[in-house]
Amino acid sequence: MRVSFQLNGRPCTLDLDPIRRLIDVLREDLDLTGTKEGCGEGECGACTVLMDGLPVNSCLVPACQLEGVSILTIEAVADDPRRRRLLESFVEEGAVQCGFCSPGMVLSAMSLLDRCPDPALEDVRRALAGNICRCTGYERIFRAIDRSKGRAP
Repeated sequence: MRVSFQLNGRPCTLDLDPIRRLIDVLREDLDLTGTKEGCGEGECGACTVLMDGLPVNSCLVPACQLEGVSILTIEAVADDPRRRRLLESFVEEGAVQCGFCSPGMVLSAMSLLDRCPDPALEDVRRALAGNICRCTGYERIFRAIDRSKGRAP
């Protein structure tokens, strides 16, 4: 099946098996290895990417759903100065330890901040509910998101 979609702001057309997982297409076909596979079942959020601006688990998205959509991966975040601040905040707050969950966390947070520039802590918690971190205990991640808004010291 031929699918055409936007990938990190650029047109992309591929011939794919319609049930091939998006995470495999990104990592194996397109060499975009920033997206990590944790559980492969949509439970951990490590493979989160943005589809039309909303977070999705790329391990659950079949290629047949890519037609006409926009996919944003962690690789595109550093290219945007406004969004790069979120990445810098994760580093400044020590919210990146092993780094495995970080791409998914950053993209989930970015989606929230794009929709709500000044979210309350409860909004942040809700937005990250699908992303599991086994290292930081989440407080540093919450502080990083707050810092990226310019409010944290």
